[in-house]
Amino acid sequence: MRVDNLNAPIKNLINELRQEFDIINEGRISILKKLLSYISSCKKDGRPANLVFICTHNSRRSHIAQIWAQAAAYAFGLDNVFCFSGGTEATAFNPRAVKAIVEAGFNVTIEKEGTNPEYSVKFSEEAPPIRVFSKVYGSPFNPKKNFAAVMTCSHADENCPFIPGADVRIPLTYDDPKDFDGTSLEEEKYRERVREIGREILWVFSNL
Repeated sequence: MRVDNLNAPIKNLINELRQEFDIINEGRISILKKLLSYISSCKKDGRPANLVFICTHNSRRSHIAQIWAQAAAYAFGLDNVFCFSGGTEATAFNPRAVKAIVEAGFNVTIEKEGTNPEYSVKFSEEAPPIRVFSKVYGSPFNPKKNFAAVMTCSHADENCPFIPGADVRIPLTYDDPKDFDGTSLEEEKYRERVREIGREILWVFSNL
């Protein structure tokens, strides 16, 4: 494990979330086991485990999951796991989600300005940064075959019955914090979603 190599805030949050695995219900565990099984199979066969997290606009949940999964893979010493994200349409990594990721302890810098900014996200000085920007799941930036399509929102899951090139499709959906944008619960709900996604992703990688 390389948890000690993580940025201190991320290390502390990971240790905290690992103490909360008991609040993940059995229904969620059964879904998480599908992701665990896919990564385990890739590891056993000596091939890369490509994970593409998909939601409609590739603006919140899919990015949060991508970032957590890449950080977790590094923390648990899995170098052959590569994490991506995409949507049914491209928009932008939502500033509220960016803020929530920063508050969780990730270091985020803007590499390219614009309506769809490109970000560099770091969780350790020893690991390469994650390049994050909104894109469709079929973008040239993402793998075209031999990947797990992890559906992080029910809308994308229901409206994309077929993901070309995917080895497996996993409906790991989350409530959208966007529903609370502009309300007094906004920050709480984004923080809640970052913790929920992190907790479940960490459960998967801690069981590999």
